[in-house]
Amino acid sequence: MTNDWSMSSHFIMFGLLMGFAIAHSGLAALRPWGEKQIGARLYRVLFALVSLPLAVVLIVYFINHRYDGVQLWNLQGIGGVATIVWILSAISFLFLYPATFNLLEVAAIQKPEVHLYETGIIRITRHPQMVGQIIWCVAHTLWLGTSFMVVTSLGLILHHLFAVWHGDRRLRLRYGESFESLKSRTSVIPFLAIWQKRQTLKLSEFLRPAYLGVAGFVLIFWWAHPLLIRATGSVGW
Repeated sequence: MTNDWSMSSHFIMFGLLMGFAIAHSGLAALRPWGEKQIGARLYRVLFALVSLPLAVVLIVYFINHRYDGVQLWNLQGIGGVATIVWILSAISFLFLYPATFNLLEVAAIQKPEVHLYETGIIRITRHPQMVGQIIWCVAHTLWLGTSFMVVTSLGLILHHLFAVWHGDRRLRLRYGESFESLKSRTSVIPFLAIWQKRQTLKLSEFLRPAYLGVAGFVLIFWWAHPLLIRATGSVGW
């Protein structure tokens, strides 16, 4: 890829990220109203039909343009960097995906509900998806070192920082004092509530299918990563 800073891919990627953020957070905000109109299951399907295609476009465009722009640094030839990136990426998935425990609700097989969790990874941070996304961005920015990756990371982190406020606001409106009580015992910053003795980490809570499933997913993704890059390369975006 060319290193021309004037390439439009940076702006296109940021625009795609903002479009996804507006659609994803907007539909989340409209969830109470939408569920009253068409039901919880159908609204979940609508949410997926909007969010998933946008996410696929983002992933494909990111992979195909990840080396665009200025090469700010190149650490790929330094021993141990690849291992650090893979370890950080694996940790990021442990935060990103067990945040949603009820897969049957995600798939709308069971009626989707809004839950107040205070177990497992929620004891570490109340917003594990935000933490996981930041770790993922740090790992991939370290590895790629391009201005395009920096722009992508900034867009993703800004979205997830907004989601912290937005998510807390929606839970407060729905649960009131129950959420405020949970908030007092948890923290956004990882391990802060545990360090302040407002929370206790229980390792036994991590022995559940959601976490084992993510560990298996990381191994499969590690194996399929080269295949994914080659597949997206055939898309002319």
